[in-house]
Amino acid sequence: MTIDGQTIVWFVCLVGAVVLHEVSHGVVALAFGDDTARRAGRLTLNPLPHLDPLGSLILPAFGAITGLPVIGWAKPVPVTPARLRRPRRDMLWVSLAGPFTNFALCAAAATAARLAYPTPRVSAGVLAFAEQPLGFRVLFSFAFVNLALGLFNLLPIPPLDGSSLVERVLPARWLPTWWRFRPYGILVLFVVVFSTGLVGRLIEPFAEELTRFVYRM
Repeated sequence: MTIDGQTIVWFVCLVGAVVLHEVSHGVVALAFGDDTARRAGRLTLNPLPHLDPLGSLILPAFGAITGLPVIGWAKPVPVTPARLRRPRRDMLWVSLAGPFTNFALCAAAATAARLAYPTPRVSAGVLAFAEQPLGFRVLFSFAFVNLALGLFNLLPIPPLDGSSLVERVLPARWLPTWWRFRPYGILVLFVVVFSTGLVGRLIEPFAEELTRFVYRM
């Protein structure tokens, strides 16, 4: 399958969303007293310091080209919990900063698409996405990618940000058992993404609401 223009749009939007997601972790960590990310040069919008060859380039491109689920990640922003003022509480906010940033970007891009293109083209009652102006497709794609990335990262599976919620509510005596499970979280994540269809079912109703909003349905 050849790479068309829309595939490139999706890919660029994904890279931008992932970079902003990671930068937000470092910014919030800095606000709570940990400057590790700043000293590591990760509080930058330059994508190069954030990109992981496998998670940011190879897997997303492979998924976009083949039609398989598109997953991706960047290099985790370094955070030193001991430098935070209240490590367990503050790590929750540091972790949730990523998804919250994605949801804010989704809302901004969707609103811009709705206001800038009030009458998206419809062919024979079908929402013909490929026929829309490039600006509309970029804004909608950026909104959708941020929505999907934010929801995906809220799954309570290590190393996703949602796992921080589990750590926050678990009694302290259970944390050692949880920490022993964490190294295997990536295996569980791959099974969930490629075998269960759970991620698609999670995102679908939110994607439908996004489409209704942007298309004024």
